[in-house]
Amino acid sequence: MAETLHLTWTWVGIISLIIFFMGYYFIATEDKYEVNKAIPSLATGTLMFMLIGVYFAINGLDAEILHSEMKILILEIAEIFFFLLVAMTFIETMIERNIFDVLKFKLVSKGYTYKQLFWLTGFLSFFISPVADNLTTALILSTVLFTIEKTNKEFLVPSAINVVVAANAGGAWSPFGDITTLMAWTAGKGEFLDFLMLFPASIIGYVVTAWLLSRIVPNEKPPFTEQTNKEEKLKDGAKTVIYLGIATIAIAVLGHQFFHFPAMWGMMFGLALLKVYSYNLKRNHKESFDVFVNMKHVENDTLLFFFGILSAVGALHFLGFLHYIVKLYDTIGSTAGNIGIGFISAIIDNVPVMSAILKANPTMNLDQWLLVTLTAGIGGSLISFGSAAGVGVMGRMKGIYTFASHMKYAWMILVGYVVSILIWYIQFQILKF
Repeated sequence: MAETLHLTWTWVGIISLIIFFMGYYFIATEDKYEVNKAIPSLATGTLMFMLIGVYFAINGLDAEILHSEMKILILEIAEIFFFLLVAMTFIETMIERNIFDVLKFKLVSKGYTYKQLFWLTGFLSFFISPVADNLTTALILSTVLFTIEKTNKEFLVPSAINVVVAANAGGAWSPFGDITTLMAWTAGKGEFLDFLMLFPASIIGYVVTAWLLSRIVPNEKPPFTEQTNKEEKLKDGAKTVIYLGIATIAIAVLGHQFFHFPAMWGMMFGLALLKVYSYNLKRNHKESFDVFVNMKHVENDTLLFFFGILSAVGALHFLGFLHYIVKLYDTIGSTAGNIGIGFISAIIDNVPVMSAILKANPTMNLDQWLLVTLTAGIGGSLISFGSAAGVGVMGRMKGIYTFASHMKYAWMILVGYVVSILIWYIQFQILKF
């Protein structure tokens, strides 16, 4: 969205900022007050824009400016909303087809310990996200974790953090892996191969965080008996559903790359293919499934949380608050400013932050554009809802992976964040790659 007015020091700007932080507080203290994070998020985002509308009416301003900005915001939210809806529907369909139960049996029956499962899901997350995007990857791997174990928080919490950190780190070095990287690439800030140069910083920083987290993961094996862990069989069409899911991601990525379609357009086409396939199963008198029934199990509170938080951030942007982010470059320089962007993106959301930076277009060399791509991508891991991957996993592991449980180990993520920046510094500033 383009910045139109500077209303930060008006009454609507000040009140909106207060409302934002109040909403942020109740989102962060979801466990304490037992209030679903979607409620304060949705209330905050919608109320802020309603107050802006009141301000425009009182001061006789042209509301068309506001309406135009809201239309653009709705389009941005819709892209994420429908992308997430389709990804979750595919996952619910895979659950219904017993795919995760079969995977659970194979993993647990092989005698892997919790610690081995921790590393296995983490590396899968890191190497799948560059292709499948960090959000979808985190949703799939967190579902695998939750299928294996539903109560052991000593395993689930660090493993959930591990999956989120791995997905965000894996997405940072691929133009397809994270929307912020995609934005920088399509804006011409680097060539395709340039972003691959972030691989060392991404993987080393991730491994450091994962090693710290692994120290608190139990080294025992998940309980396994033939009575409690019966071998499940895949239902009809299960493998085809997996192939359709992979094809849907590929269509979304290729459609965006070559035809500049929103990624959700390819996802919705994949949803149509899934529905056609379920119809074909039924026609062949096989055990079919109903896509719309599976869709009923999607975490709607996660979708509403996204709507609310992106609306709130959109309001802050429209009021002019995000303009101050780019002022960092004028006061503390590109390197320090880009490092600070990682912390800001964890709080505000990396997409509008990267959008603000690209629109401000500060004068930076390739190495600095790669740094801000890295920090904006992996910085979201510092807070549980600082990235789409984190929000998705919070919805999948309700009551287990929360803001409070995440922040308990946030210092481990911070260590990895610092290490990633040090690797970038050695690679680009000292070795001059």
